[in-house]
Amino acid sequence: MSRVVITGMGIVSPIGNDIDSFLKNLFASKVGINPITKFDATPTGITVAGEVKDFDPLKRVDKKFAKRNDLFCTYALYSAKEAMEMAGLSEDSIDPEDLGVIYGSGIGGLTTIQEQVIKMHDKSPKRVSPLFVPDSIINMAAGNISIAFNARNTSQGIVTACSSGTNAIGNAFEYIKQGKAKAIIAGGTEASVNEIGIAGFAALTALSKTEDPMRASIPFDRDRNGFVMGEGSGTVILEDYDHAKARGANILAEIVGYGTTSDAYHMTAPDPEGKGAMRAMQQAIDEAGVDETQVDYINAHGTSTHANDSAESKAIKQVFAKNDHVKVSSTKGMTGHALGAAGAIEAVATIGAIQHNQMPVNVGVVNQDDECDIELVNDENKQAPVNVAISNSFGFGGHNAVIAFKGCD
Repeated sequence: MSRVVITGMGIVSPIGNDIDSFLKNLFASKVGINPITKFDATPTGITVAGEVKDFDPLKRVDKKFAKRNDLFCTYALYSAKEAMEMAGLSEDSIDPEDLGVIYGSGIGGLTTIQEQVIKMHDKSPKRVSPLFVPDSIINMAAGNISIAFNARNTSQGIVTACSSGTNAIGNAFEYIKQGKAKAIIAGGTEASVNEIGIAGFAALTALSKTEDPMRASIPFDRDRNGFVMGEGSGTVILEDYDHAKARGANILAEIVGYGTTSDAYHMTAPDPEGKGAMRAMQQAIDEAGVDETQVDYINAHGTSTHANDSAESKAIKQVFAKNDHVKVSSTKGMTGHALGAAGAIEAVATIGAIQHNQMPVNVGVVNQDDECDIELVNDENKQAPVNVAISNSFGFGGHNAVIAFKGCD
């Protein structure tokens, strides 16, 4: 079995559209949640979101691509280009048949769907764009990245709601570990801050109605009242260790474990005892070959909903009962919840924690909920060695996915 390492990362997010600015703002606890500007959200009753700001696609994506594709694909290709540049991978350094793409999204081209349904209703079915289908289907993030980099190994679109990005990275880990590819571009993307995205989750009573951006996404706080929609993309380059070493690549971290389970419980609610989450975390650390006491940091799913935060806290307490130092934070207090992109964005944050020996603060907590009896990262304890870390993602439908990372010599 091959060892699998990370050699590149790319990001589009509410707190930065490149790795350097993202990590700088992440460790400075910058909140990227603001009043919604993309449309008039007043009728939805929702006022804030984690919108991507100051995004200029032409810095990395050509004008024709940005114009013809849904924003979720543009975000994906943009972050993939940064990741590939950081990794130093090109056709000169890898055979195209050894390079694959596994990329996730929870919803895909929702803006395209919204616009074209309105056009069909208001004008005529004959006015629907001929690009409607390729612009909206989820696999086109992977397809477009594959085309851009001539990646001729596997090309897969992963759809497991809010676990999509983490499942994509985990599946890529397994693929390389089994020797089926030398490198894979993996991650997740989402662009659902639009009328139907906000209205749909508002109708589900899943979103916070809080108007104050600093008190809207507050994972593990007793006053939390729903999640805040986010958007963006995260990409990581996974590579066979021997291949990376042979070409002199800069190794950022190693992926050492992956767990994925199903709650088989409810369409939208997690198992209240966190049983599926427990099994996924245990699978990841078992495959990593580490004892639960060796895990230093957990990047929690932490959506700022009562159901998720309490169930995840119970799961963490059970799995890490013998660990007296593990610290937990959800970065959604800064970014909001980017759905299918969340796990990929949070994987980048987790790798950053390992690189910098600094954990992101659980921003927004004023009064920690007694039901969430875990040690949260704050300004006093945020700087500490991070040798082993896990990142959790849990999605509607009962999907659970966890990846384990560690530093790599």
